[in-house]
Amino acid sequence: MDLIEQTLLDQLNQHPADLPGLWIADENLIGLASLTPRPGLTLLTNRFDVYQAAQEKGWEVRYSDFDLSPWPEGSLQRIYYRVSKEKAVVHHLINQAALRLAPGGQLQLFGAKQEGTKTYFDKARKYLGDGQLNKLGKGGFFGELSRGEQLIGEPLDDRDYPRLRRIDDDFISKPGLFGWDKLDAGSALMVEQFDSIWPRLSQPTPKVLDLGCGYGYLSVKAFRQGVESIRATDNNAAAVMACRQNFERLEIPGDVVADNCAAGINERHDLVLCNPPFHQGFSVEGELTDRFIATAARLCNRDGLAVFVVNRFIPLERKASSHFGKIETLADNGSFKVLLLSQPKKG
Repeated sequence: MDLIEQTLLDQLNQHPADLPGLWIADENLIGLASLTPRPGLTLLTNRFDVYQAAQEKGWEVRYSDFDLSPWPEGSLQRIYYRVSKEKAVVHHLINQAALRLAPGGQLQLFGAKQEGTKTYFDKARKYLGDGQLNKLGKGGFFGELSRGEQLIGEPLDDRDYPRLRRIDDDFISKPGLFGWDKLDAGSALMVEQFDSIWPRLSQPTPKVLDLGCGYGYLSVKAFRQGVESIRATDNNAAAVMACRQNFERLEIPGDVVADNCAAGINERHDLVLCNPPFHQGFSVEGELTDRFIATAARLCNRDGLAVFVVNRFIPLERKASSHFGKIETLADNGSFKVLLLSQPKKG
């Protein structure tokens, strides 16, 4: 636990039980989701794994795409928030926090210098009215912002965060998703291989699982290739919402599930598609790729296939060798590589 997280932990543990408060937690705070609940404090998260961990500890917790509408304006006395990776998310949450705080209520911001925390603090102070920024050492900051009787500035530009919007003829997406406003080059490279993958399947119309679906690009392309069924799953609430909307718009009779790396899925599939995340918040996290590979092996039929696309520097071949008997490179364009994994080892 770094100094930023330790300071946040200290502040949460000191939360007065008689003050209505909100802790906003995203992927940066997965390790803190097992904290003992605090009276008067609710946890809001856009991560299904954080939601599950908090539920198990007995927190009052909500899972959504950072929707603060359940809290009436002026109803909260204290909000705790470690800044997120994407600027539109941070701006959205500062704007919403300012509206939900009662006069005299406090927004506490936590983050590192390289994460833009000082800039976010300065913008928030202009909007709320007053604040103090504390240095934590090694580039960390802890900001305490107080709302006045009236908001004195303009809301921050959050790129109309809640709105789903079209990014091309087929897909809609929104801020809060990785690469939300473009077609991912790695996923596009995988789709280029579909004509060579489908003839190798044991079933001409396979049962497909899109593992870490985002807004549903791979699912839609697979459906058009021909499938018996398709299931898409993601941890991120914005991804689940966008994927469901794309399925509905394009009349795809698939199933979109919020889950933590498909932990709640047990049905096996003929084909697992995955463009795995390798960042967790601001950090590169190699363990994420390992988990997605292990899940793909668990959910593949014995004669099923898993197809992964990853950045070229990720040693997926080595990582996958303990879970699959055969590993083939289907494409490598110098930036991304597409790997076909077969003969899953069930342990």
